[in-house]
Amino acid sequence: MVSEYQTPNGSKVREIGPILYGYSMTFGPDGKPKVRVFGNVQSAGRSNSGIGLTAASDAAATAGIETNPQQTTAEREPLVDVNVTDKKVRVVLEILGVKKEDIKIYAYDKAVEVTANNPQRKYHKTIELPKDADIETAKSTYRNGILEITFSKKENSKPNGKEKKKNNMFQKLDNSVFSSLKRIFRM
Repeated sequence: MVSEYQTPNGSKVREIGPILYGYSMTFGPDGKPKVRVFGNVQSAGRSNSGIGLTAASDAAATAGIETNPQQTTAEREPLVDVNVTDKKVRVVLEILGVKKEDIKIYAYDKAVEVTANNPQRKYHKTIELPKDADIETAKSTYRNGILEITFSKKENSKPNGKEKKKNNMFQKLDNSVFSSLKRIFRM
């Protein structure tokens, strides 16, 4: 949190803190690792949705050269976990120190956005959702600083297949073959 105030002698004081930064690493359904960064410290090259640095700045950071100064915001980025099962998509966020009334959830086709504002703490995070998450079925609960948003998965709208009708030509051919066989075997 960043706060500024003026002292009795007229000078301005800027306090920064607490400073939070971390990452969560999980493996997606495709077996590839996914790294999610959270906290209120961001480098100028990183977006809220994750690590978005360019290859040049990645190489510079590996070499120990700081190319982008870090910025601290009053808005915190909560720790997020997305769990996908056969029937549901579950998004869990750690949002401590806010009331249920202070939390706003916005669901879009491919993402869910969560904001929480109160005088002491501010949170913001946009989470990418799997394609098959049905945003119309969203349900949320908030207990002990943990926000859980659950989506049902969309029904598979593809048909299993169509029955193909026989062409009349084949039907006539089948009848004529049957008639010929009938005459040969005198049925």
